[in-house]
Amino acid sequence: MAWNESGNGKDPWKRDGDEPNDLDQIVQNWQRKLSGIVGGGSARGATGGGFVLAILLLIAWALTGLYRVDQAELGVVQRFGAYTVTTAPGLHWRFPYPIEIVDKVNVGAVENYQFSTEMLTADRKYVYIQMVVQYRRNDPVAYSFNVQDPEDTLHDVSESALREVVGTSTLESLVTEQRSQIGISTQAALQSTLELYGAGITVTCISLETLDYPQSVQAAVDDTQKAGNDRDRYILEAETYANDIIPRARGEAARIRADAEAYRDRVVAESEGQASRFEALLTEYRKAPRVTRDRLYLEAVEDVYGKSNMVLLDAEGSGNLLYLPLDKLIQQGGSQGMGDGLRPSGSQSAATPNASQQSETTRERRTRQ
Repeated sequence: MAWNESGNGKDPWKRDGDEPNDLDQIVQNWQRKLSGIVGGGSARGATGGGFVLAILLLIAWALTGLYRVDQAELGVVQRFGAYTVTTAPGLHWRFPYPIEIVDKVNVGAVENYQFSTEMLTADRKYVYIQMVVQYRRNDPVAYSFNVQDPEDTLHDVSESALREVVGTSTLESLVTEQRSQIGISTQAALQSTLELYGAGITVTCISLETLDYPQSVQAAVDDTQKAGNDRDRYILEAETYANDIIPRARGEAARIRADAEAYRDRVVAESEGQASRFEALLTEYRKAPRVTRDRLYLEAVEDVYGKSNMVLLDAEGSGNLLYLPLDKLIQQGGSQGMGDGLRPSGSQSAATPNASQQSETTRERRTRQ
């Protein structure tokens, strides 16, 4: 029958026919039994009790060497501070403290921390940057021994790598085409430094969350952006003007070049014609020099008089002549209003001989002389 069944009437803390024992009495009974096992007598009992107590303490101290490594962890055992062995996940035993200690390093979890700072760009612009760094501990031994404080070192190296990337780039490039490359470049610089330190940490990803200007410089940044927009507008207007004026200038240059070539060809042709005419004239001159010379003279005088604005009068056998502005009258009214015997140059009249008649008269005079 069970102890807790009704009708049993028995107390589980009391033997049959005995009174209930308190905790002190139970401990004293166990001490007497243990002393009897070790040996009789008070002196021997005290010595034996101390030995047993030492054994119990030694067992308890040895039991403190038991430790458990979780599934995502590795245990780095150190004996008097020196590396001994790396233990896998599970239950293990080591020499208790202070002989050996175990540093449990989580190598499976990916941890992250948020990092933010303010810094200057290459063109001395002030920016505020906030990013998240994700990392894991890939080498537990290096993580435990090579760097005194790996987490703080990671923070410091992250800022240094970010300053290396931002400090060598302009603000315009950072907020435009290089924005997606900030995290990648920072991760490469950060991982290179951590490997140089042997920190046992692998950076898996860096995410850029914020790249903005501090509020204290927002007004100046707005002015800068406005100036940049004006610059782009002026450049566009200049390109439009260049696209309009350059083709027209090239067309004008082509036209002038064509006119020059045509003028050159015409002058060359005229020069060649004059040269041919001179050669032909030279041949005729050699045959009849006097006739050719007179003909050349008459042609020259006729050409000069034909281009001049003058009036010729036959003064032989006439009396006093009254000077009139004949050239002006000819320009204003032509031949109307002028007296008989007055004709403009080149007209056929008895009073006003033409250039051919005068030339003939002049030739006769020269012949008489």
